[in-house]
Formats: sequence, C-alpha cells, structure tokens
Amino acid sequence: MNYLTFQRGGRRLRLLAAVVAGALLGVVPGASSEAAKKSGYAIGTDTCGSGDLAFPRIQLDMKAGFCAGLVASEEDRLRFPRAIIQLPGRDLFVVADMGGWGHADGRLLLLDPHAPPGQRFKELLTGVEYPFGLVVGPDKKLYASTAETIFRFDPLADNPRGTVETIIRHMPGRRIALPDGTRIDDSAHPLKPFVFDRNGRLFVNIGSHDDDCVTPAPIAKPCAAAEGASAMASIWLFTPPAGGVFPALTPKDPDPPHRVYARGLRNSMALALHPNFPDAGYAFLQGENGRDLPDIFKPNEEINAIEPGRHYGWPYCTDVSTPSPQFRRVLQTGVYKSLCTANALYKPPLSLMPPHGAPLAMLYYRGGRFPELEGKLLVGLHGYRPTGSRILIYDVDDRGFPKPSPAPVHYHVSCVADPTRSFQTDAGEVAAAPFEELISGWHRVNGVRPQGAPVGMTVAEDGAIWLVEDKNRTVIRIDRAAGDAAAPLPCEARSQAMIDQLAAFVARDAQNTVRLTTLRKSLVEKHCAGCHSDFGLKPGQSETDKDGAALRFMLSQDGWIYPGDPDAGRLRTRLRGLGAEKLMPPGGEHLPKTEPGYTRLLDTADLLVAKMVPGTRMRIKSGPPQRKFFGRTNKECGEIPAAKVVVVTQRSAVDKPGFSRFFRPADSYLNGECTDDDGYYIRQEFLVPVQ
Repeated sequence: MNYLTFQRGGRRLRLLAAVVAGALLGVVPGASSEAAKKSGYAIGTDTCGSGDLAFPRIQLDMKAGFCAGLVASEEDRLRFPRAIIQLPGRDLFVVADMGGWGHADGRLLLLDPHAPPGQRFKELLTGVEYPFGLVVGPDKKLYASTAETIFRFDPLADNPRGTVETIIRHMPGRRIALPDGTRIDDSAHPLKPFVFDRNGRLFVNIGSHDDDCVTPAPIAKPCAAAEGASAMASIWLFTPPAGGVFPALTPKDPDPPHRVYARGLRNSMALALHPNFPDAGYAFLQGENGRDLPDIFKPNEEINAIEPGRHYGWPYCTDVSTPSPQFRRVLQTGVYKSLCTANALYKPPLSLMPPHGAPLAMLYYRGGRFPELEGKLLVGLHGYRPTGSRILIYDVDDRGFPKPSPAPVHYHVSCVADPTRSFQTDAGEVAAAPFEELISGWHRVNGVRPQGAPVGMTVAEDGAIWLVEDKNRTVIRIDRAAGDAAAPLPCEARSQAMIDQLAAFVARDAQNTVRLTTLRKSLVEKHCAGCHSDFGLKPGQSETDKDGAALRFMLSQDGWIYPGDPDAGRLRTRLRGLGAEKLMPPGGEHLPKTEPGYTRLLDTADLLVAKMVPGTRMRIKSGPPQRKFFGRTNKECGEIPAAKVVVVTQRSAVDKPGFSRFFRPADSYLNGECTDDDGYYIRQEFLVPVQ
C-alpha cells in the first residue's frame, strides 16, 4: 500500500491528441490569418531543432542563437503542465500536469518526443493531488511529489501505479490546522518542489499558509505557523539512513524525522544546488516568491543563499532589510528584535530579482549544446506582472553564487512606457546581480503569440533546454538557431483609449452603472481587493471614481473581459472555478453556499460584460472553422472561429455594403494588420442571433 494522495474513481482522459498536424503554412509577424494556431501561438513551416526533434518554431523574444520549438500544446489535452524531467539514458520525459488549482485530478505523463503526432503522451498516474516536484534521485530512480508526500516509481513499468513507493508523507498540504486550531481547507502554498544533494539528503519546500500572516491590527506575536519544529514558510531537511537511499514506508512505519533547515522563506518554488554542494562554500540557492503587495514594483523577489539555521525574513522583512510595519511590535523585543536590521539570525538576500516575477524554476546549465551557458544559473520567472514571463541567465562565481554589481542595476519591464528600471527598495537604489535574458518575454501580440508563464525547466542529456508553461499549456524545447535574434515583436494590449471607450459605454447605461457599483462593493472590495492587487482602489476616491477604477483594472487584465461574450473571458472562469487557474477569490468555492446572493452576484458580472457595448449580440455562423473579418478599408484583419459571440453595432454597415460592423474586439483572432479600435466588419450572412 502507498500513501499517495490519489482520488479514487476519477475520470480518465484519453491519450493526448496530435501536437502538430500536417504541413503548416508560413507565417511572419502580423501577416498570417492563415497560420496554424497551437495554444494561441501562430506557427508556420519554420522549425526549431533537427531530425525528429524538429518542432514548429514559435515566435518569442529570445537571445541570438536560440530558438523555441512547440513540442506539445493544449490541443494535446495538456491542462496545467508544471514540471518536466528526462529519464536517465532514455530520450523520454515525464511531465507533471497538475490539472488546475483546487483539484485532485493531476496526472503524470510519459512524453516520447520522437513519436508521431497524437501518440506522444501516455498517462502513467492519474488522480494525483498537486503533482509538482520531479527529480532523478541518487539511485537514478524517478521521484515525484504531491501536496503531502514524496514518492518514487517506475514510469516504464507495465503498471506504474503498482511500483509506487512513498518515502515521505504527512507534510503540510492543502488542508492544514494552524497552531491556534484554525483549519484551512486550501493552504496558499501547498506545492512541494524538492532537491537531493550528493549525499542523498532531501530538501523540501514547505510554503507559507498565506500571503503575509497579517491580520488588520498590528501584530504583537510572531507568526505562529512559521514557528516550531514543523514550521511552515521554511525548508525541511530529511536525512536518509546509511546508504543514502530512503526506504519505502509501510503503514506501520513512523514518519521520517525532519529538521527545519532554514526559515522565513514564503514559498521556495525555485531551488538549486551547486554540483559540489554540500562541500564547504558551495551554493544552495533559493528563489523567493515575495508578498503580493499591490505596488507593481514592491517588493522585489529574491535570490537567497541558504545556510542552516538562518532566518530569511518572511513575514517580518522584505527586500533588503525592510521591516514590515504590521510586525513592528514583534521587531521591538524578543528573538526577532531588530531582525531586519541588526540581528545575526537574519540573512538578507544575496540579490534581488524583478518584483512579482515569481521564480518557479532554477538550475545550473550543464550541457554541450550551449557552451556560452555552461555553469551559469538559469531562472524562470512565471509572473503575473510585466516583470514576469521570461528566462534569466546569471553569471556565477566558482562556487555557484551570482555576482552582485554596485547600484544601479537595471531590469526590463514589458509593455510599459519606461521599459527599464533599477533595483530599488525604500532606501533607494541597491546592488544586485545583473543578468541576461534567454527569453525576454511572452507579452501578448494579437494573433502572433500569447503571454507565457514558464514553470518547470530541465536540461536534456543532449544539452537542449526543455520547459513547460502553464498559461498556454505547452511543452517547449529550446535549441540552437542560426543568425541574429529576431526583432522584438511589438506590445499590443487593449489600448487606454479602448478602455476609456468601454468605461464610457458602462457609465452611459443606468442599469450597467448599478451592476458595476454592486460588483465593486459586494465582490471586489469585499472579497478580491488585496489578493493580488488593489484593483486601482485608493483612499479618498469618490464612489464614482471607485467604480471607474475597478472597471478599468478588470478591462486591462489579459483576457478577463470580452465585451458581449461573458462565457469567453477569464473573469468568469476564475470567479466560477471553471478553469485551471486559481479560483478568485481564494475560498470562493464556498461562497455560493455561505453567502446569500453570491450566485446572483456572479450572474450580475456576466450581465455587465454581456451588455457592456450597445448593440446586438450575435454568433458567428457555423460552417468553416474560421470566418474572415476585415477593416473599413477592406484590409484582412484575421479569422474568428464559428460560434464565437460578437456585438453587432450596425447590422447593415453604412460604410461597407453587405457587411455588418461588430465590436468584440477580436483580440487573439487579430493578425496584427488592423488597429481599428472602434469596430471590425464581417459578411452579414456569417452572423446568426444568439439563442
């Protein structure tokens, strides 16, 4: 018997479908309404790689000499891929597909990149709760994690489930009890990335139970969940018996003992050991995911040099020695007196990283394919802000530590007026380790590429870099490319003029004005503000200004709202828990039962979106998979799939006979040729009323 957190009787999915199909038509930026699309990427005949490891090349802003190939996509029924590892001596990979947040239907998949499209994936284990960590252990076996366990198994066995051996169990998972007896059904950071050192010791991330351990009043006691022998917000160390390999646990065995190796680490999703660790002086690095403050530039993320027994600040310190005002009483006396500024227990960051970048992967590159990367540190920034969606390259010293430079040190910010910014804290500019960017960003360009969110990353035995990114549900392989780097593609988000126009539509509609106020008061202010942003709400704003700020914030978020089509937007899927992303607000699955009128509130959000633009909601007629649409001057703007909903503002367009003018805008269906913010045109016969 094993102790995996399996969901019995869960639905099984069929083998994953085709990765790429047939010969694809050519594509250049902004010029391909006929290009094939995979997970939102426009792809053509260009490939990345060679032989049967040549995959459709996708367009990213990349360092010269590198390219990215799309190995698998959401069309292969990937739902939420989060980690990838190669099996030793085999050109096969295991992918952890978490399924989504709030689910226990994660899977471990076997990927054969040499197999024909449609036959590249095989399900190994299903019904796994939050699979994330994937590591080849000191015994060359494959180890994986759930929210509460670490186990090993044989992915090549006829029955992989029958080979599962749990070695660690009963770690704090999704459902936990805090020291004061409070029970949490969905802890904020339940994932368990882990690493082995050369001696077989096992280091595991035990993430914090929430963002900041803060209650409304200033706090007089240390954060209880981060204290004691089983502290959260820490790294736990498990030491194997003689021989360096953990035994499989039986029901009668006691849980393996652990010790808290380092504390004050909010969520250690990115861990990297130098190959010579634990020899004296060699690096054990952690990438810290900092607090979710609403300021886009506060706090910075961190690279920490982990040492046993040290405290790294959470929740009392941010950035470099910046005390948290909520804990000023804790920092005045006791063991944490002056922790952030004058206490030997605290170890400040080795370097800052871009704020809110969310480092979820970190490794030292070892491989012959890219000599210029040999020995360097690669860090993937998952990120929800303009500082994320990229892969960083750090030079390191002989012991594996990134090398800080004096201030100012600059980093890039995607799609903003000022594209560079120096590392700063409340005290001003600070030193930091400079870096290059292997991938500079996946920021949205309509019809050309989606935003991306890299998570798991590994170096294959042939030296190629493989990664998974969960926003677009893809597996990507990075290889050598000839020639210079392609020119960066332009940023093209919903313009401020478009946001202003949509806000004006709402302001002129009395019913939608009431709907917006209701949503702002009963949903945004009550449940959402402060989770990842303040929604633009500031002290001293009038009620009208608050409504406008909340609406503009929602309209500026990628894919949240498609006017006229509430079913298509991420706002609806996140509020109702219909997709892989975290439910918004956290714990929202209970609100329809515990809060009277909450379901009606969600319906109000749908109505606001559906009626945002004055006009008639109509559906693209079935028939060909795509219907072309045009600008006023007959320029082809893109293709929109059958069954999509648009708002028709002129059934018979006065300036284009035979066409209807519609407003969506089409967003991902644009090919980049058109910037007509006030409408697009499609043949009248391609539209049918919404039933």
